[in-house]
Amino acid sequence: MKGLIFVSSVQKELADEREAIRNFVEGNRLLGRHFDVFIFEDLPAKSRRPDDLYLDQVEDCSVFISLFAAEYGWEDPKDGLSPTEREFNRATELSRPRLLFLKNIGKKKPHPKMAALTDRAKGELIYKRFNNAADLTSLLYDSLIEYLEERGTIHARPFDAAPCHGSDLKDISDARIKWFLQIARRERNLSLAASAGKQETLTHLKLAGGDGVTNAAILLFGNDPQKYVPSAVVKCAHYHGTEIAKPIPSHQVFEGTLFEQVDRAVDFIMSKLDRSVGTRADSAAAPVRYEIPKGAIAEIIVNAIAHRDYTSNASVQASVLADRIEVWNPGRLPRGLRLEDLEKPHSSEPNNPMIARPLYLAHYIENLGTGTLDVIRLCREADLPMPEFEQRGNQFVVTLWRDWLTADVLAGLGLNDRQRQAVMTMKVAGEIGNTEYQALVRVSKRTAHRDLTDLVDKGVLERVGTTGKGVSYVLRKGATKGPKGSENQPIDKGATKGPKGSSDTSPLPAETQQKPHKPDTPGHEAEHVRTSSKKRTSKKGKPK
Repeated sequence: MKGLIFVSSVQKELADEREAIRNFVEGNRLLGRHFDVFIFEDLPAKSRRPDDLYLDQVEDCSVFISLFAAEYGWEDPKDGLSPTEREFNRATELSRPRLLFLKNIGKKKPHPKMAALTDRAKGELIYKRFNNAADLTSLLYDSLIEYLEERGTIHARPFDAAPCHGSDLKDISDARIKWFLQIARRERNLSLAASAGKQETLTHLKLAGGDGVTNAAILLFGNDPQKYVPSAVVKCAHYHGTEIAKPIPSHQVFEGTLFEQVDRAVDFIMSKLDRSVGTRADSAAAPVRYEIPKGAIAEIIVNAIAHRDYTSNASVQASVLADRIEVWNPGRLPRGLRLEDLEKPHSSEPNNPMIARPLYLAHYIENLGTGTLDVIRLCREADLPMPEFEQRGNQFVVTLWRDWLTADVLAGLGLNDRQRQAVMTMKVAGEIGNTEYQALVRVSKRTAHRDLTDLVDKGVLERVGTTGKGVSYVLRKGATKGPKGSENQPIDKGATKGPKGSSDTSPLPAETQQKPHKPDTPGHEAEHVRTSSKKRTSKKGKPK
């Protein structure tokens, strides 16, 4: 039987946090098996009786969560107590396990009664502070796991090391074990013989024991990993525009082992990127250069797959847009690792160590703490902006830009709405003329000329052609100057600035080699690489 979590707070002040707790617990495969969440907002309006109903829920709860900030809430005329304090008092009387989270309110002065309640609660409980919903759910996860461990409901072993219930050695693929042994012996000098069987190999890797095969064994070598972990897939989508919106021109869900998912997801993304083919001056084969280095793409994909939270019902998602690649990864930084640590050499602290080691042995990742630095370096060498990394709810989002005109750069150029619209259109179309500009933003020829000339002066566009209808404009490949006559410094595409003025780099600690693709992976089917994913526009506005 599931336990009940009661979330108590001033409702309007912390509505987002209350909803985030409910969605997080219900969406987490592990916590969702053990808890239901009660928040007062989920009750029908006609059923809300503030004097008795919610107090009954406090009596029935297994865990009582208090969220305190600045406001005290509605005060009962009879005794001057708010529902939040009344709930806290009832949970205290009943000796329910209580978790206290205090929201940082900066210089805002709390209500006197809330200040008094907070001081009393801090004297009774160990508390934790948070800034936003993402902080809160991360702290809550640790507290609830500790609660389950203390009661013997779950063991302290991480997901990848825990036994995969209902599975056995028959669920492990002989072909995938054989492939792994060949690769690991060649790449990492693995001491196991190439003829080693499934049991010997898994035992050596600590992926099997008295409890049977582990979740890691199924995900890495299983015949059908998704039978046991349905969300262990990578969803890849390609969009022609700069927004994630329907229709979706191309969409794939990649299943199979984690090795296969890495290979197929990287192939999908690379097939949608522009590429250039050089000459055979230095070798018999003409060199091919992609707009984003393959090593950078592989790095973020394998990090997401290796270090995601496999107890979450969410999947890894990779989106290819006209101006960027976004990879969404359910999970958070490992404990003790800060974003600023990733700009310098750091230790590798994988969330799933039993998954990370076989990936290392197959040379899909390194354990040297250099992966995030490699991504930064590869983007610099390709004249691309710094990758951007951020936490969005319970997901890490990694962004690799296909051109230098990031959202932050565009915001700093002082463009008007017409110019911004034209730039976003050109990220897809690739080229525009004065006539097309007039039609796009509905302005006169003179205004169009003035706007386009300003974009050239600011280093956003390049003019192609000389006079009349032979003139068109294309996006400049890289920032080389500021506005004409200004004192702006050139934009450094290799600067170490992270998202929105921060100095953060990748929140994903695992490191991959630059070429994790293994074309001989069982079941691997590479997709053909296209020469361009962007449409060029003729002077009449029609795709060529």
